[in-house]
Amino acid sequence: MNLTQTARELAEHWHATKVHWRDAKAQEFEKRYLEPLPSLVTKTSSIMNELEVLLKKIKKDCEQAY
Repeated sequence: MNLTQTARELAEHWHATKVHWRDAKAQEFEKRYLEPLPSLVTKTSSIMNELEVLLKKIKKDCEQAY
């Protein structure tokens, strides 16, 4: 399971939870932790892809050195 899919599942669970949890703390939780999440997931996924490319290059360079 990847990061994007996990974030989608979290959003689904949150929508189900919001039906029962509707006080100020729920609003604070959503604003503080869940609203920034899509942007953070996008940035993190991009960085992870860049790291994957870099690690493949490092591995290839190391294999060629021997």
